[in-house]
Amino acid sequence: MSPDSEPKYVVAVIGAGPAGLFAAKQLASQGVHVFLFNRDIKPGGLAEYGIYPDKHKMKEGLRVQFRQILDLPNVEYFGNITIGENGDLKLSDIRAMGFQAVLVTVGAQGTKWLGLPGEDLCGVYHAKDVVYHYNKLPPFSEKTYHIGNHVALVGAGNVMIDIARWLIHERKVEDVTAVVRRGPAEVKFTRAELEEVAANIDLEDLDAEIQRVSPFMLAVGQAPEKQREFFHEVAHKAAPSTSPTRFRLRFLMSPRRILGDDQGSVRGLEVEDNKLVLEGAETKAQGLGSLHVLDVDTVIFAIGDRVDHSFGLPVNGLEFVKHPQPRFPIEGNSYEAYDPAAGRAIEGVFVAGWSRKASAGLVGIARKDGTQGANAVLQYLRSSSLPPAPPPEVIRERILSLPKPVVTRADIRRLEQVENELARRYGLEEFKFATNSEMLSAMDLSPERFLEPSTGD
Repeated sequence: MSPDSEPKYVVAVIGAGPAGLFAAKQLASQGVHVFLFNRDIKPGGLAEYGIYPDKHKMKEGLRVQFRQILDLPNVEYFGNITIGENGDLKLSDIRAMGFQAVLVTVGAQGTKWLGLPGEDLCGVYHAKDVVYHYNKLPPFSEKTYHIGNHVALVGAGNVMIDIARWLIHERKVEDVTAVVRRGPAEVKFTRAELEEVAANIDLEDLDAEIQRVSPFMLAVGQAPEKQREFFHEVAHKAAPSTSPTRFRLRFLMSPRRILGDDQGSVRGLEVEDNKLVLEGAETKAQGLGSLHVLDVDTVIFAIGDRVDHSFGLPVNGLEFVKHPQPRFPIEGNSYEAYDPAAGRAIEGVFVAGWSRKASAGLVGIARKDGTQGANAVLQYLRSSSLPPAPPPEVIRERILSLPKPVVTRADIRRLEQVENELARRYGLEEFKFATNSEMLSAMDLSPERFLEPSTGD
């Protein structure tokens, strides 16, 4: 199908992370003409800006797949466009363009906080913002993050480990303390992920910590010695450390407030001790009421994300509201946006990926969910009596008329060429521009001409 032929169906996919890209692929494979919108200049989402920077082989393997999707003749890419109540376009504007369906795959762009006293202090950050910063996603790449020498990481998943890795190997801080709500048996990171920081674990301190929480573990049928052996085995097999950073874990602790000094900066993290309790087959943490303070000067929360409340869809908790009784379920899941106030589906609007279920899984999960969301859209298109969409060139003209640089597939190819050439020139595995203005200049989409790029941190 040529880009300007008259397709039977024309669909907007909003968000070009893994869920949106693979949704576009699935739709295109069924003859749908897809307009793919992206907030960022580059496609890829968390696959581009969430994977640890030195995992070059993994990221390039994904980029190859993404390029193949963008090269499909009935997929059109439009980057550098924010969509939301305060964006370049509102969701209502997208719907008014005449698309027969809209699939929202914008991820969980909001940040999840606990609402603790002191979260506004200098030195308190959300993990996603820090990950975006060291992966050079504008505008996070341009912000200053005041990272001290004594950092508390709240969480026990792969993102916590990635940030610990950055703090240990890149920032080389004095010590990193992971604050974990539950016990050693409930951590969410894998052995391979732990290997990246295991050489810096203070094993003597770890043994004392596991001994401290052993009574609570035994009370719910867990084996403390098994968890101790796991950490020791990984630490002994890990490659030698590149920094003197001391990595400690504190289990069965929940943050209650962040303490500040006279200058408004972090001086400590107050935590409450927990115990483990069984609720059916699930192990949960229960506060004991005892409080104490960890001496830290930076706190980073790695506790998950939530969708953006200003996007233009109803929100329930961390996610957009889905139809409780979907007309087009896929494997029992609802992908249909729902208006609880009106008590009905938002006609022709679907959600997938982290927009449907925030912080659920990595690229493989997002790929599957995006594909399934596309299948729900296909069911809707085939079972509904829909008015014809405007010709693609009419919609394209409307998008390109926005009063700002709009990035197309051809522009992305040019940007890749420039960055690859700079990587060769500087002898780097990868070169990545750290600002939007530099990327736009490299694509000849702004009046400035490229002089000498900044490389970021």
